[in-house]
Amino acid sequence: MFDLNEIRKNIDATDREIIRLLERRIGYSKEVAAHKKDVGKKVYDGDRERQKLEGIGNIIEKEDNLADIQKIFEQIMLDSRKIQYRELEKNGMSMLDPYETVDEIPKKDVKVVYQGVPGAYAYIAMKRFFGEEAQELSVRTWRDALEMITGGQADFAVLPLENSTAGSVTEVYDLLSDYPVYIVAEEFVEIDHNLLALPGADIEDIRTVYSHAQALFQCASFLEEHKDWDKISTPNTAASAKKVNEDGDKTCCAIASKEAGDLYGLKILKEKINDLTGNTTRFVIVTKERRFRKNAGKVSVIFETPNEKGTLYNLLSQIVYNDLNMMKIESRPLRSKKWDSRFFVEFEGNLEDPGVKYALRGMYEEAKSMRLLGNY
Repeated sequence: MFDLNEIRKNIDATDREIIRLLERRIGYSKEVAAHKKDVGKKVYDGDRERQKLEGIGNIIEKEDNLADIQKIFEQIMLDSRKIQYRELEKNGMSMLDPYETVDEIPKKDVKVVYQGVPGAYAYIAMKRFFGEEAQELSVRTWRDALEMITGGQADFAVLPLENSTAGSVTEVYDLLSDYPVYIVAEEFVEIDHNLLALPGADIEDIRTVYSHAQALFQCASFLEEHKDWDKISTPNTAASAKKVNEDGDKTCCAIASKEAGDLYGLKILKEKINDLTGNTTRFVIVTKERRFRKNAGKVSVIFETPNEKGTLYNLLSQIVYNDLNMMKIESRPLRSKKWDSRFFVEFEGNLEDPGVKYALRGMYEEAKSMRLLGNY
């Protein structure tokens, strides 16, 4: 018959021994960090860790315990690396490229580019963030917007990153990895789709509806009530309002924002026809300058991992270990390598926070490649 209280006493006594040994090991880890700082050696030494794990088989008394003890030692060595990253950062050995901090992102007398036409949701996001004193530029595609940023023809670009119902805008994620730009702010726009038509038109006159394919999908329940209407896709919702205005045909209508209706002289036949309320798109403001607000509270990074067991876990654990809250992770396939992925990660924090510095140091060292995408 087992005595649970006695077993627990034995566990507590063993734990006290483990704690003393772990404290000693932490001290050695700090000494290793000091040595690597002096000689300029990387913290992660994969060959050394593999040798340590293989050598456990020569030490253990019970073969059945091998896998469990190896997993424990994998965690011990992972934590040892994190201690070393922290020590190196504390001693000024940062891997983060220089950046500038500012009180606010400039909004006056700057050139801001967006995709689409006036009245598009990106246009609305731009107006809400920059106000009326910025010079606005419109382009046909998101790639065109980033070309203008990197080419110096614009200071900022406004790009949609994700929608609360439709999910991530994957093409924008891919473009952010292709261009050397940085996120410096974000703007949320609630998507309210309205049925817009020419003055004097009635809903009974309508035979054709124009809008972006996603907007048509998001208004499926309303459109189901009008099965006889032709539904035609346009590049964006504001373009549909512009077309109805230019064509001057009272049998045509558009699904777009109220702002687009006001810009193109259309009246609202029916408000808020989207199926779900609270449908919101998150737009990001990007620039080519490494300039972030002092009170920024969110960090975004892009990284690629070696195609090896546990590498993604090890990278993400840098966030948890430093008491940071991960807010989002998105994976995108690498076009150059079949089955390999690039990861976009967002977590709470400011680049001046010690925990953020420690986490970024560990991620930089252990990722196959990594880039800071922004602090905003």
